Amino acid sequence: MVQIQVVEFNGAIHDVEALEGQTLLQATLDAGIDGFAAECGGCCVCATCHCMVQTEALHRLAPAASDEEQMLDFTAEPREPNSRLACQIKITPEHAGIQFFMPKRQY
Repeated sequence: MVQIQVVEFNGAIHDVEALEGQTLLQATLDAGIDGFAAECGGCCVCATCHCMVQTEALHRLAPAASDEEQMLDFTAEPREPNSRLACQIKITPEHAGIQFFMPKRQY
């Protein structure tokens, strides 16, 4: 298990235990945290699982693929330099302790 934190827009912090290889989206859903609409079910075609990665930990994630980069242009909240889609972040042991922030809205 990999321990991460998910921070809701209202400031609520959730400690999440994710399985290695699981997406951030699925780990968050499994933990019962609302906030990601994930209208496409995690297929990288809707941009409703937008999140921001703790800036100082961004280098610990694999770079976004071109399809994710394109979808990030369609997020409801403005795209930030540390924006990612939760459906495209596969949790690895290197992600332990990273905070992921949810935006105010997904659509």
